Amino acid sequence: MASTLRCLALSQKLTSAQDAAASPNLGTVSSPRKPVGGFRGGIIGFLFGFSLASAFAAYHLLDEYKAASAALQASVEELQASTEKVSAHVRRIEAVEKDLKALSQSSASKDDLSRVRAEVKKLYDGLHIEFLDLRSHVWGMQQDLHAIAKKEATSIRV
Repeated sequence: MASTLRCLALSQKLTSAQDAAASPNLGTVSSPRKPVGGFRGGIIGFLFGFSLASAFAAYHLLDEYKAASAALQASVEELQASTEKVSAHVRRIEAVEKDLKALSQSSASKDDLSRVRAEVKKLYDGLHIEFLDLRSHVWGMQQDLHAIAKKEATSIRV
């Protein structure tokens, strides 16, 4: 039986080799593709759409983040500039306060001013009295001079 099987197998190989040589080669037969099921296609479509929408959302989110970051940076720079201006104003105010304090320490108060005014008034009054005394003295001298001049004018000279 083993020998008959060998013979049969050998004869099948020879006939298949002869058939292959006699018939032209038309190509390999491809197995028919299985169509993608509706459920499986829906899942793949959903995942593709979701990933596409996620990428689009991430792009817009990144774009808005950049815009917000730029606006925040501009706001920080503006705040820094205004802070520098305020600091400059504060320094100027402090300098003015320092000068005002120095002036207030070196200036006279109302009491000092009223005391000096009273002293000046006393000096003025004293000078005025001396002036009047001097005037009356000069007037007296003028009267004496006139009296002497009259007396000499009326007297005879020899």
